[in-house]
Formats: sequence, structure tokens, C-alpha cells
Amino acid sequence: MTSTKDIQRASRWRLRPRERRYLLLLGDFFVAVFALIVALSFWASAAEWLGFSLAFLQQRTPLWFFTLPVLWLFLLVGLYDVNRAGSWRTTVRGVAAAALIGLVVYLALYFAFSDPPRSLLPRRGVAAFLVAASILTLAWRYVYIRVFTAPRFTRRALLVGGGEGGQRLLQVIKGINPPPFHIVGILDDDVDKIGTQIEDYSVLAGCSQLLEIAGEQGITDILVAISGEMQGVTFQALLDAQELGVEITRMAVAYEELLGRVPIRQLEADWILRSFVDQNRAGGFYEFGKRLLDILGGLVFGLFTLLVLPFVAVAILIESGRPIFYSQVRSGRGAQQYTIIKFRTMRQDAEPDGVPQWASEDDERATKVGRILRKTHLDELPQCINVLRGEMSLVGPRAERPQLVAMFQEHVPFYRGRLLVKPGITGWAQVNYGYAATIEETVVKLEYDLYYIKNRNLIMDFIILLRTPSTMFGFRGQ
Repeated sequence: MTSTKDIQRASRWRLRPRERRYLLLLGDFFVAVFALIVALSFWASAAEWLGFSLAFLQQRTPLWFFTLPVLWLFLLVGLYDVNRAGSWRTTVRGVAAAALIGLVVYLALYFAFSDPPRSLLPRRGVAAFLVAASILTLAWRYVYIRVFTAPRFTRRALLVGGGEGGQRLLQVIKGINPPPFHIVGILDDDVDKIGTQIEDYSVLAGCSQLLEIAGEQGITDILVAISGEMQGVTFQALLDAQELGVEITRMAVAYEELLGRVPIRQLEADWILRSFVDQNRAGGFYEFGKRLLDILGGLVFGLFTLLVLPFVAVAILIESGRPIFYSQVRSGRGAQQYTIIKFRTMRQDAEPDGVPQWASEDDERATKVGRILRKTHLDELPQCINVLRGEMSLVGPRAERPQLVAMFQEHVPFYRGRLLVKPGITGWAQVNYGYAATIEETVVKLEYDLYYIKNRNLIMDFIILLRTPSTMFGFRGQ
């Protein structure tokens, strides 16, 4: 008979996603502190009369220098997605982007000031930290990928329900490398499915044998993907398993946690009301904080726009002439229309018949300068005017044209839900996915947008803003 000790023994070393995130954060912090010590030692080696001593720390080292480990963690914010953290290629790109962003910000500050403020920005120390932090972080992350994503630390799961929702969840799990779960098998009360394969996983038995199989296989998690009415025996077995320490997760919740999206193809008709009306009424504090953030951010982006405007304007004029800016009607919160402002990136005759067209990767209508602006998202900068006007926010779903919104509503379920908030210059879908050029890609983007709307808060907004520069430097635009 299955006991609590059996379950606890099975899950002792099998890490949950949040535990992996804490492990990554702790490891990154320790290596960043060590990188700080290395940087101070290297920097102090040039100060022969002081050396690495208390006098050097007191007389030559500015206080802000000791915050570098924390600032490094902020630059790595995109690598705390446990799925991304398991990919070595993504890790290398993320660390490289963090180092590049840190270097660019430092150089901008260094050349913006003259002495004496410039003396507070030690070139030798900062360069040594960026190099040491990058190497040590990559070394630690390599250990994490080789050790902590091994089967010994992977959760063992049973899937209850082999229908459409269960199949979709299995597809998601198979698409993540390394997999977040080791799926032992599937339980389903449909006798015709028992003994068959679904997405290469075996249907082991009916739900009445749930506890027995959970004990035999060392199950730590049960993923429930039952779309219809649940039988009383199944419900009781799930409750018993939960009491023994097995974690029970519904398909929609698992989908959200694994992908940062909501499964709109498997949602019930009243889901949007339960999620956005009953469960997630944005409070006044959030709305006030978000508007304050928009004003401050709009002013900062406005200043940056003024700095790059002469260079962008000259480049556009030389290649394709006027106009420099491009305006277009978009749908905002509650489908209210407003005029968006961007740098022009396409030919003047991009839509000769006036019919709206999707932007696609390597769009032939884009100019050479326009492709660079779109890849780096610099074409979005003039939208700071829309943000200051209150028509847009820094963070939110991408603004779409009214004609496309009307078309998408006919083909994509719950599409109207993205109009519950203001559109944004950047957003959860933008930093995770980019542009969409087909209906299926629009469905994926909508899943990201609805996830953001459902879970939005100031911390999430800050995370998106912190991840945006790596999207720009990673040239992930289209």
C-alpha cells in the first residue's frame, strides 16, 4: 500500500520549477560575488601602493561598485525561466546579451560624464567584473544543465486523461528540452484506450488504479486533463494521492506554468469571465503605479528618441526620402481607436491597395534601414508620445489595426480579451515570441497576451522591461 513516506522518498531530490528558479538565483548570486572579488583583485593589482587591501576598498572603490552582483542578476532576468535555463545555447546567448547590455550602459554613462564623476566609473574594475561574471556564470550554468536537469532530479508524473487536452499537454512536454517531467504513463477510463499509445506514451490503466501505480512508479506529480465530467472514484483517488504528498495540477495550470501562456484551444466558454472578472480585478494601486511607470518611462524613452532621431532621420532620408515618421490607426483599450507614431521602416507604397497586411520575417516591403530598425525595435521609440498621452502603456499587448482585430475575432477564440488593457511598446508576447504572420502564430501570441493580462502586476512589468533590451540586442525582431 502506498504511504506518505514512499511519496516523500520519491520526491526528495526531484526539483519543482520554483525550486529550480531559487537554485539558479542562488548560484548566480554566489558566482557574481566571487566575480566581484576577482574584479577587485585585478583592479587593485594596478594600484601598487595600495594593493588589494582595506585602504584600497575605502579610498578607490565607489560604493555603487559593490552592487554589481545584484545588477548582474537583473541583467540575467531572462534566464530564470527554468525551460530556457535548461538550454546551453540559450544560456550562452543570454549571458552574452547581459554582458553586452552591461557594457553599453556603462559606456553610455562613462562618456556622458566628465571628471570628477567619471572617476567613479572605474574602467578596469567594471571590465574585469563583466569578464569574470560571464565566465563564472557560464561555468555554473553548465554544471546546472549537466547535473540538475538529469533524470535523478526530474519530477515523475502520471497524466490522467488522454483526450484532446491531455494530448496537447504531452506535446508541450515533449517540445521542452530537457523535459520538465518524466511522464511514466497515462491513465484513462476509456477501455478502448488502455494498452494503446498516445503521443508515444502508454495508456497504463483506468483511474481506479491511480494510487497503486503512483506508489509503484515513485510518482511525484499527477497532471489532470479531464475535460468532461469526472467520476467519483477518480476524484477520490486524486484526493487520496494529494493527502499522501503527490502534487495535483490541472492541465490549464500546468500549461501556463510550463509555457507562460494560456491554452485557449482547451478553455471553457466562461474562462475569460472567471479569470479576468472574478479572479483578477486590477487594483487602484497597480493602475496608479503602472501609470507613474509609464510617465517616467515615456520621458526616458522620449529623451533617448531625441538622441537617436538625427541619425535615424538622416539614414531614412538618404535611402528612401520622406516621411521619417509613420502614423497609423490602431485599436486601444476597449477597442478605442488612436493614431500610433513610429519611424518609417517600409516603402511608401507598402500597401498600395490600402488592404492591411501582416508584417513577416524579412518582409520585402521593408527598406534596408527599416530592417535594422525593426530588428532592434528602434522603430518603436516614437510611441513614447502615445504612452505620455495615455493611449498606450510601456507594457501590454501589441497594438493592432482595427481591420485585423475584426478579422482575428472571427478566427481566434477569446481574441477580444487582449483589448481589456492598453497596448504596449513591449509586452510578454513580444519578449517571448515576436511577430505573428499566420493565424496559428496569432493564437500563440494571444496565449501569451492573455497570460499577461491574467497575471499582470508591477513586478511582472519590471521583468518584461528588463528582458526587452536582450530582445533588442539579440536581434529577435522582424
